[in-house]
Amino acid sequence: MDIVTLLAFAAVSFVGIATPGPTVLLALTNGSRHGLRRAVAGMIGAVLSDFVLIGAVAIGLGALLAASEFWFSMLKWAGAAYLAFLGIMLLRSKGTIDAALKSGAPAGATSSFSIGLKSFMVAATNPKGYLFFSAFLPQFIDPTLPQATQYMLLALVFAALDFLIMFGYAFFGSQAVRFLKTSGAMWLERACGGALLALAGSLAFYRRATV
Repeated sequence: MDIVTLLAFAAVSFVGIATPGPTVLLALTNGSRHGLRRAVAGMIGAVLSDFVLIGAVAIGLGALLAASEFWFSMLKWAGAAYLAFLGIMLLRSKGTIDAALKSGAPAGATSSFSIGLKSFMVAATNPKGYLFFSAFLPQFIDPTLPQATQYMLLALVFAALDFLIMFGYAFFGSQAVRFLKTSGAMWLERACGGALLALAGSLAFYRRATV
């Protein structure tokens, strides 16, 4: 794979990842609720999901979801339900950020494993990700060269960018909460919860592209 193709892939991927979506919203929330260090667990979970999605596309799962209404719907509703659950939990939160502000330390009730699992599940249960990669990745694959190596290289580049961008969101969240009053911090938590609910709704109404 030549460097020009790789740079083009990186540029397009950067724009796509930086656009606010479920995983970057979770990174922002994790940074504000748990602090930057513990938010890294969520970033690792999301990066692992990148490899799962790209690996699935490489073996043809993306094509299966594009062709099968049943499996697409199953994954879509599972993803929408999980996003809605996370959004409702944030909206009903009894003040995790508030407690962190008063104590001067990030909230620690949630384990790092749980933080990572949430980010992994959000991405892994989103059928839009599989369809996106199915349409996006082949444009950068040279069919005359070994495809497994190319998919792995693209996965590494995408995962690295994903981690860096999520780190930026988490850092912003961890710093913003320091300058917000208690009420403002609570509104940040509620806003992230509402955004996740909105994304759950958009996923629920998402339809496969039909030929």
